[in-house]
Amino acid sequence: MKIRQDKDKYNIGANIRKIRNSHKLTQEETVAKMQLLVEISRGSYAQLECGLYNIKVSELLALAQIFNVSINEFFDGMEL
Repeated sequence: MKIRQDKDKYNIGANIRKIRNSHKLTQEETVAKMQLLVEISRGSYAQLECGLYNIKVSELLALAQIFNVSINEFFDGMEL
């Protein structure tokens, strides 16, 4: 299952970037950690942060584990 991003309204990628930066991790470091849990390329991850890639639920769960945050933090500031 994938979660569709909308660059203007539902940009999960921007929140992921903020969380990653707050953990002082590079994209490369984050992808290396993710690849231990799920299959994802560096290019796909970069597109994810830009809102151009529809994130899989498994990838979202992996990121929550890596950053030790609640899934809800990825949706912070989004309105339905």
